[in-house]
Amino acid sequence: MASSEFSWHDPSNPSVIPRIKGSRLKLSDEILIGNIRWFIVIRWGVIGALVLLKICAILIPDTLMQFDVIEHQNWPIAIVLVLSAANFAYLYALNYCKPSKFNSPSINLWVQIIIDLLCLSVVVHYVGSTATPASFFYVLHIALACIFFSTLESLMVTILVCIMYTIVLLLESTLIIPVSGSSILVDPDFALKDSKHQNNILLWMFALDILFIIVWYVVSRLALVVRTHEHHLLDAYNQINQAQEEKDRYAVLMTHQLKSPLDAIRSKINLINAGYCGESSEETKKTLVKIDRRAKSMSGLILDLLRLQRLKETCLDTAALKSIDIKQTLQNCIDKLIPVANAKHITLNVSLENFIYRGIPDQLEILLENIIANAITYSHDNTCVEITTQIDWANSSASLIITDHGIGIEHKDLPNIFNEYFYSPRAALHNKASSGIGLSIVKIAAENNKLQIKVTSEPGLGTSFTVIFKGIQPPTDNTEDSTEKL
Repeated sequence: MASSEFSWHDPSNPSVIPRIKGSRLKLSDEILIGNIRWFIVIRWGVIGALVLLKICAILIPDTLMQFDVIEHQNWPIAIVLVLSAANFAYLYALNYCKPSKFNSPSINLWVQIIIDLLCLSVVVHYVGSTATPASFFYVLHIALACIFFSTLESLMVTILVCIMYTIVLLLESTLIIPVSGSSILVDPDFALKDSKHQNNILLWMFALDILFIIVWYVVSRLALVVRTHEHHLLDAYNQINQAQEEKDRYAVLMTHQLKSPLDAIRSKINLINAGYCGESSEETKKTLVKIDRRAKSMSGLILDLLRLQRLKETCLDTAALKSIDIKQTLQNCIDKLIPVANAKHITLNVSLENFIYRGIPDQLEILLENIIANAITYSHDNTCVEITTQIDWANSSASLIITDHGIGIEHKDLPNIFNEYFYSPRAALHNKASSGIGLSIVKIAAENNKLQIKVTSEPGLGTSFTVIFKGIQPPTDNTEDSTEKL
């Protein structure tokens, strides 16, 4: 048995396309905020490493000495305090402060980079500015700046890196901040040699600054290429959306133009069948029945197209949301579909525990009506359709399950059933009047009402649609569970 879950509203994982600001392609605030939170997590990891180093220096200093590491300064604690306070400030600005000119994701990132570079400069000095590869951690900030900022802004970060590293080396070379005895790595020979040959420090400083500039140039060029491709992708995306809107408008225009002549044809057929146009032969009546059946099918397709377009244009604002009684909504759907079920001798078994959901009433009714109608249409005659609920009041969630015992869905077709105008060969053979639009309407209604749908099916045995509701409420009245056969 195959199973697929469909969700069209997931705020935890937004699909955001980078936007254009002026002549520069900037990442959206949503993407920046997501990465800011990751940087905060990484910073907590650095804080934990520094705390662990200090604890090891207190508890097992001899073991550290075996690895040529010594730590007898208080700078790790100072860095921990600064980074911790900064992390809390970043989180407070993100979670509790309203966005403003001085509190934006871009400014938040700039503050993080400046504070991180200051702390990194202190770490580079005490770890070893020339004796260790610690200074190469500056490259990480340059690369991140190239990714998240414009070319000019990333160049400003690179210049800031060069200035900070230059200041560290100049202070050490002039002995304003002596290296000997302060480095966390014990390397007295290098320190002695370094103090005697200050020109080597200046050469190292010049070489690293040139390396930083080269890294900025290479990464910024690559980022520019990627952003250019994203820009082209965004243009293509907009063109596709525009073409889709034009196609939808054309489809609506055509359906409106087709609706009137179809209605006229059906009304004339009814007049002929009623004998208002004189007597008709049996062959003529049979032919008229076939014409009426095809016209009715076409009329249904037109109504589905108009309904689909109306759902697409639905504006999702809080004013459109209302508290919906699920039991009453479901009963309205069943009342409409009883004649269809009776025509196929299909029993509707309803076992429902009522609940309240905040959504768009007419769209939710359309969603349930389409799923139940599909269940009836693709069921075998003389079977049943089961409609049940499963409620988890602790998590304020509920599942409405509609199960049929019909033709089922092939495993390869299951992921595509909500695509517009899609219907499988198995469905087409069973129901030649299928338009392939019904489940597209369900998809849009589910998206507008923030619902998830799980579909489980086995060819030849039947299909089960599970509509998942989040944030439900108990009914206002003392409605008891209902179990009935219709």
